[in-house]
Amino acid sequence: MGEDVNVENYDTRRIEGKVKWFDPVKGFGFVVADEGGPDILLHANVLRNFGQSSVADGALIEVEVQETARGINAIEVLSITPPDNGGGAVLADFEDIDPEIIANAPLEPARVKWFDKGKGFGFANIFGRDEDVFIHIEVLRRSALADLQPGEAVALRVIDGKRGRMATEVLIWEAALDEDYD
Repeated sequence: MGEDVNVENYDTRRIEGKVKWFDPVKGFGFVVADEGGPDILLHANVLRNFGQSSVADGALIEVEVQETARGINAIEVLSITPPDNGGGAVLADFEDIDPEIIANAPLEPARVKWFDKGKGFGFANIFGRDEDVFIHIEVLRRSALADLQPGEAVALRVIDGKRGRMATEVLIWEAALDEDYD
């Protein structure tokens, strides 16, 4: 009886699963836990706290969850792994390019100029340079992202390809900093 009924004390636990879908416009999506059970709500603010504004459908995700009276909510994203790309097939844009060149392209800081998910591509600018860098939606998906916002800070691995300067990988700025300094 000495318990305060207004204080909600919900336990948290770590769950691994897969992103069912995420819509940055709606500001939420759902995760399906590997262990089964009800879908887990993934709110855009929780994803932003991880440093991303979107996540690709099918991406593997590890989250800290909390079960409340309204259901299970992700309260922290711990890791995101890109979705299985179906055996590692090379994008047509990169098929004539030495895989070593792609793998060894340096990370370069950039800002998203625009990205149109419906068209399947967009452009970014490397800091200090004028030329546009082409970003294909499949490169974005393989980087575990679903969308980019104008002005968003990213790091790109860039090569000279069939369409000019092209991104081969996109990292959210905070993730690129972590990778660069590990």
